[in-house]
Amino acid sequence: MAADDAYARLAGTLERIRHASGCARLTDVLDAQGLSLETGIPEPAVRTLLAGGRAETIPVAQRVRQRLDFLRETRRRDDGKRYTLEEIAAAAGVTRQTMSEWRKKGMPSLESADRLRRFFLLPPGFFFADEPEALHEALQQRLHELEYKSDPLGQLRTPEILRLAARGFVSPSGVRAMAQWAEAVTRPGEADAASRDHASQDHKERVP
Repeated sequence: MAADDAYARLAGTLERIRHASGCARLTDVLDAQGLSLETGIPEPAVRTLLAGGRAETIPVAQRVRQRLDFLRETRRRDDGKRYTLEEIAAAAGVTRQTMSEWRKKGMPSLESADRLRRFFLLPPGFFFADEPEALHEALQQRLHELEYKSDPLGQLRTPEILRLAARGFVSPSGVRAMAQWAEAVTRPGEADAASRDHASQDHKERVP
């Protein structure tokens, strides 16, 4: 059931991305290779998930070992070379022998996995999150950016504006000012003019 919930959340996110981008083919607006690098999910599996399919179900220990190998294959030192097992083991706070055992069987402790995550600047859940959950989390920032771009009046939906509207404390002149601001938001460069007009109108209404 948990897996079904994760796929349902991912499907909801993908649908919102389609709506915000106006593009049915998600690989045209999302970087499958970049998402693979960020999540540790093989690129073919990322493409399958973006198309609405399901990833292969594997045990947690096997998933962690795959992502450890993926980490070593994809991350590079400043000199462009791969990290050695000794360097990765040191980052995890264990010996090289322990690291080798992880790659064959077993898995790192939560503490060691978190050490590696912080050392390589990986997102939370990099080693343990299943594929739909990991991809869902990785897509949240992209979804936010797409929805913001697709809604030019999104700047009006601030907590302050919503509180004023809910309390009914917006005066007629305030409504006009908000309308002018909305126009200015969609036409960069007009915000100052809208503010000046509002100040002038507000002054006239205050003069007896």
